[in-house]
Amino acid sequence: MNEFGITLEALAESIQHDVEHPPLYRDARGNEWNGLGNMPDWLRAARNAGVSPDFFRIEPKPAPAPVVATAETDPRQPDLFG
Repeated sequence: MNEFGITLEALAESIQHDVEHPPLYRDARGNEWNGLGNMPDWLRAARNAGVSPDFFRIEPKPAPAPVVATAETDPRQPDLFG
């Protein structure tokens, strides 16, 4: 990080931006776009070739349900030697 002049603050801001603006589109090569700014070349090329950008749209993931510990779902490791 020192070699390229990257500060911890800049890294934290970049991570926060990614958290606040997750990708909306992804292709098979892993290229992503969050819908902000100009459409990237890979998505523009696909659109120009007749492929709808919706084909690359990422479905939002549902929020995981909270896990409540009960006697049946006790998260602790059982005592195997007791």
